Formats: sequence, structure tokens, C-alpha cells
Amino acid sequence: MVEKVLVTGGSGFLGKRLSLVKPDWVYVSSKDYNLLNEDECDKMFSDIKPDAVIHLAARVGGIKDNAEHQGDFFYQNTKINCNVVNAAKNAGVKRLLASLSTCAFPNQCATYPMVEGMIFAGAPAETNLSYGYTKRLLHVQCLSYRKQYGLNYSTFCPSNLYGPEDHFDPQKSHFVPALVKKVHDANEGDSLMFWGTGLPLRQQLYIDDLATLIPMLLEDHNSEVPLIVAPLENLMIKDMVAMGVEVANKKLEYSFNNEISGQFRKDGSNAKLMEMYPDLSFTPFKEGFNKTYEWYKESVYNRN
Repeated sequence: MVEKVLVTGGSGFLGKRLSLVKPDWVYVSSKDYNLLNEDECDKMFSDIKPDAVIHLAARVGGIKDNAEHQGDFFYQNTKINCNVVNAAKNAGVKRLLASLSTCAFPNQCATYPMVEGMIFAGAPAETNLSYGYTKRLLHVQCLSYRKQYGLNYSTFCPSNLYGPEDHFDPQKSHFVPALVKKVHDANEGDSLMFWGTGLPLRQQLYIDDLATLIPMLLEDHNSEVPLIVAPLENLMIKDMVAMGVEVANKKLEYSFNNEISGQFRKDGSNAKLMEMYPDLSFTPFKEGFNKTYEWYKESVYNRN
């Protein structure tokens, strides 16, 4: 019987939106415990005494941040994951659900969309090699603890997340929040520049869709499969830019700098997820972008 659920990364993007769905869960952040420290992880479990854990805590960033800080991403994420999962085991927690990323999947696959069994079929993309491997190692750790200790530790792989309360710093953010900020801040007739070629394909997952799904996965996803959570919609970057400009309702020019283009495609199949929840639906990108844009406009207005 799960009575008390601990959420790591509670002040992060996903953690904040999850708290709107499950306000009775316990949310912790780096202000509460330093998850890079084993003793603090043990203290966290001793203090809270959870029955289950949703592990969301991670060092995250956009393509440029990933590419330029591979060592930091590897060290910090490996330490956090190893400490949290092992401390949960030591505390007798029998249920843990950890968030991976489709970045853990190979840079190139023989067929698309990718399926869960392809996660070890090749190296992740060079631009996020360290982050991708740390998520892969987190999956291996959960698998290992299932096999050796008989614990119900499982993982899921969301595609690119976006939505209200995202990180909008263009130097560190992912593509969609950077796009939101750029089109919002632009004036009529401005010319905008974006990283890459505009040709890569991405599945963008609206944050509240995942936040609503996580409590269901905690209850139902009890297998060793790194369950892919992604919408069917798979759009080119340049098409998302066009939608963003349209939502902003401004006359803007835009181009791409052909630098750090990143993985060409990494679309994942949601077939296993839809087998579990046949009536599940996802927010279309244009609708989700509009909600995010309106939230950002309101937050800027309130700050001023």
C-alpha cells in the first residue's frame, strides 16, 4: 500500500507541474538535500520514510549546455542516480519509478520509430553522449536491483518536454522554451537565428500530459521495460519555429546557423504505452505551444 510518495527534483520543471496533480506527495529539491552526497540521501529517506519514490532529479540543459559540459553532466547525474536508488534500497523502499529520456537511445537506429528494446543498440548522440549514458545507466541500475533484490524499480522514457514553468534561459534551455522567449521578445520585422539546420525531427511532450500520467505509471508500470512516453506527432524544428511565429502573431524572419544540429531523429513508439491506456491522448504541439506562450507572457507581465 503506497501511502507516502517521495519526489526528487521537486522544484524542477516536471516536479512543479506534478505537484499540481499530486499535492499530497512529498517534494524535495537541492535546497533540502544534496543528492550528490550519500549521507544526505540516507538522511532524506530516514527523515521522510517514503513507501515509494518518483525519481526526477537530474542535471539537465539544452543542446549547447550538454555539448559544452559533458563531464559535469556525467559526474553529477551518475552520482545522483546511484545515491538515490541505492539509498532507497537501503531504506527498504520497494517501489521506485525513475525518469529516463529518449536521449538514452542510440543516435541512429535501424528502423523508426524506436522501440524500448533498442535502448542498448548503439551509442547516444555525440552532443549529449554523457547525459544519454547516465540515463541508460540509471535504467541498468533499476534492472539490477529488480533482479538481485526483487524490488519493483522501473523506468520510463519521455520525449522532449515543454510547457509552463520551463527554463527559458536561451543559453541553457531546450529548444521550445528558447523559441518561446525569442518570439516573445522579438519586435515586428526582426530576424531570428536558431541553432542547427531546422531539419531534425522531434516529438514534443506537453508537460502536463506527463504530470497527469506519472501517478498512473506508479500504479501500473511494474515491469523492466524502459517505457517510452511520447506523442505520435513528430515535427521538424523549422515547422515548430513557423508555428511559434504564427502563435506570436508577429512578422518575423528566421534562419538557422548550421551549427550543433544534434540528433537527426529520435522518435519513439508509444505502442506499449497505448496498450496500457488505449484512451490516452496528447496535447497537439501548436495548442501546447500557445498555452506555454500565454503563460510566459503573463509571467513576464507579472515580473514587470
